[in-house]
Amino acid sequence: MDRRNFLKTSVTISAASLFPAPLLTPEAIAAVPERFPKPMTPTLDGDVKEFHLSVDIIQQEIVPGFKIHTLAFNNQIPGPEIRVTRGDKIRVVFKNNTELNHTIHWHGIFVPWRMDGVPYVTQMPVMPGKQFVYEFVAEPYGTHFYHCHWGTLLHMQAGMYGSFIIEDPDDPIKKQFNYEREYTLLYSAHDVNFIRKELNAMLDRMKERMYLMKHGRFDKERFATFDTKDELIEAVNEGYQPPYVTNRRSPSELPQPNWFTVNGKSYPVTPNLLIKQGENIRVRLINAGTEEHYLHLHGHDFWQVCDDGVPVPQPWQMNTVRLSPGKTIDILIEGKNRGIWTFHDHDTRRVTNNGLYPGGNLLALVYEDTPPEEMELNPMTKKMGLTSLPVVALDE
Repeated sequence: MDRRNFLKTSVTISAASLFPAPLLTPEAIAAVPERFPKPMTPTLDGDVKEFHLSVDIIQQEIVPGFKIHTLAFNNQIPGPEIRVTRGDKIRVVFKNNTELNHTIHWHGIFVPWRMDGVPYVTQMPVMPGKQFVYEFVAEPYGTHFYHCHWGTLLHMQAGMYGSFIIEDPDDPIKKQFNYEREYTLLYSAHDVNFIRKELNAMLDRMKERMYLMKHGRFDKERFATFDTKDELIEAVNEGYQPPYVTNRRSPSELPQPNWFTVNGKSYPVTPNLLIKQGENIRVRLINAGTEEHYLHLHGHDFWQVCDDGVPVPQPWQMNTVRLSPGKTIDILIEGKNRGIWTFHDHDTRRVTNNGLYPGGNLLALVYEDTPPEEMELNPMTKKMGLTSLPVVALDE
């Protein structure tokens, strides 16, 4: 073996030691779609593309053996990807199947202001059992996302988010890099104890409010909803105590994330990125959570090609990118170093499951044309009962 191949094999083995096997079987490769999450298929009403979104309470399995009750668009986390062409006329029929209020905000999309999904500012919340129809034109080009804007502190970390991709037939990134495949990765952070307690408390509050409304006993002070700021100030001067004075929680009880997910899953069941030697892939990164992530790829540099959906004038070459809350960043990876490579958050607090490393935001860039012989273990390691790299490690 020459020095170059020796080095490539050695680095591949060390970098792959955290990922599940087998990754290179035809079945495993076929199971990874070229785009994920899977785009939703619209119906056509004349020249309008119509999508249907609903929200329910479901059980989400973050990793094998660990499930939580959470909210979800169309019974999946993240919600289905909406993928359209720039200039398309869009209609989204949103149905609320829960006992909570909701809206949808179209993050980064130039919608009419009454379609922006901000409760009490652009629309009233969509109440239990009701629906709201959003209509807008798909602008601008790029990687965007949608999420609930009611009770955002709870509802976003409880799964109410999904990707919204606006394509352009004259794609500047495709022209420059001629990528063959693309993937969408949505990052989030979850305090599962907060989700459980706050979801139960919110359901109880809504039952009380719905009862009062049904019996004509709507009270602005009880609902903490006023027509104007002056009306609020007058109520406070007359003795009303706003909820932020008699808070149901203290600052120390704000969310402290203990689970970190990519497309709704934590390592070891995070998605893999497939690539071949000589191939380019586009990866759309979306931070739908509250934590910053510093995403680092082993064995490669990549190109940052878009920032919040906007193509950058000069792509940046890097191997670590900062993904802040609400940001979308597109990167382009060139297949120049065959093997299996870690792609992870370099703030390793985000690479844990309930405080245990490894976990969280840890996944792999997998060259599907990696020869099987490069995965062989030495005889001493095989005595442990393992067969080949990569293996699943749950505790280091």
